[in-house]
Amino acid sequence: MMEFYIPIIGLGVAVFTLIFLVLRTRVHVLLAMLIAAIIAGTSGGLTLSNTVEVISKGFGSTLGSIGIVIGLGSMMGRILEVSGATEKIAYSLIKWLGKRREEWALAITGYIVSIPIFVNSAFVILYPLVKALAKKGKRSVLTLGVSLAGGLVVTHHIVPPTPGPLGVAGIFGVNIGSMMLVGMVLAIPCVIGMTLYAKWLETKYPEYQLIDTEENLQQIHQRYMEEKASKPLPSLFMSFLPIVVPIALIFINVINGMLLKTEGFAGQENNFYFQSFNFLGSPIIALSISVLLAVYTLMPKVSKQEVTEHLEEGLKTVGIILLVSGAGGALGAVLNESGTGMILAQYIAGLPITPVLIPFIIATLIRIIQGSGTVAMITAASISAPIIKQIPDINMLVAAQAAVMGTLFFSYFNDCFFWVVNRMMGIKNVRQQIIVWSIPTTIAWGIGLCGVLLLNLIM
Repeated sequence: MMEFYIPIIGLGVAVFTLIFLVLRTRVHVLLAMLIAAIIAGTSGGLTLSNTVEVISKGFGSTLGSIGIVIGLGSMMGRILEVSGATEKIAYSLIKWLGKRREEWALAITGYIVSIPIFVNSAFVILYPLVKALAKKGKRSVLTLGVSLAGGLVVTHHIVPPTPGPLGVAGIFGVNIGSMMLVGMVLAIPCVIGMTLYAKWLETKYPEYQLIDTEENLQQIHQRYMEEKASKPLPSLFMSFLPIVVPIALIFINVINGMLLKTEGFAGQENNFYFQSFNFLGSPIIALSISVLLAVYTLMPKVSKQEVTEHLEEGLKTVGIILLVSGAGGALGAVLNESGTGMILAQYIAGLPITPVLIPFIIATLIRIIQGSGTVAMITAASISAPIIKQIPDINMLVAAQAAVMGTLFFSYFNDCFFWVVNRMMGIKNVRQQIIVWSIPTTIAWGIGLCGVLLLNLIM
């Protein structure tokens, strides 16, 4: 009986050590995850040398499936950011939707641009538009700012090629295209919920309404863009092209995969059409095409050296995320190889809850404890994937979505985006900060939980 409990106790010690090292010491999360993997491996019956081998193998296999895609997505996002494509998308949506619907325009903008661009950068880039719209339309800064931030934070947390969801997809072994498309669908009600809450903030805090009739929206936007860069904005078509093309290629590939499982298309795998889109719709190729489109359509007159600098700047931002994702894969591989995952799976299968909620609960708890959504989802995936894989009839795509959705819970002081949103909107009172940002992220978390449970029933 004691042999049964030792791996479980060892995993508990490993998780406690991981959280303690990240929160209370100067040990980086990468080293903390490797230390946790060693503890889990040795307590699970692996020798030290076997543990090191499994860590290396798990690290390599995880990065092998997602590393290139993360890098390509970051490069594409950087070009969209510096070329002005992001502002063009935002400004065009605002003009289309018209007066008194600015919050929906900003929410849609956030939903779109945060798929390839990091959430903090996107909010900083687009916030001047929030102030411009608030002055022109006599609207609340809180309503417009939270709508934008809500659209940004949801897709950043659950839709690849954002690094966190990509890492989770790699650890759970699910198709990146399916992860992307399902995430985009589940994100919609979450963004709607946050935007409706943002509209209520206009009534709750009327003092955040800005009134300035001396300048119109066009003048404010134009002055901002002149300060931002001395170059014209790209066309809307060119701005959307690098985002839409890879999503379309991946979507077609996923649909083709579903068609090939039907009787009418059985045995057609080697058909030229299916072979072509199987190649073009693979995430690596689709995002490679996207980067090329971004470079040659959004920055056609920029020198090679400057373009290279922008691309490498994008890669610098994901280095640590790649390492943390790889370490998460290493921890998961150790749990799987040591048999700890099987032991826990047998126990969890008898619990009165659906097993897909395990990664959701773990991600939520770790999010509360240490703040980073990326670290929370990678850690939750690393711990839960080896367990859930041992339970029959569990859809790993749903489990992966549960892991990323759990990290939306109650963004507060230990989350850097909490400070970005509140400080840029000028909110200093702690109670107001929580009402303005912590509550809407929790609303998205609750809606996301409902979406995951519904998806689990369907799939």
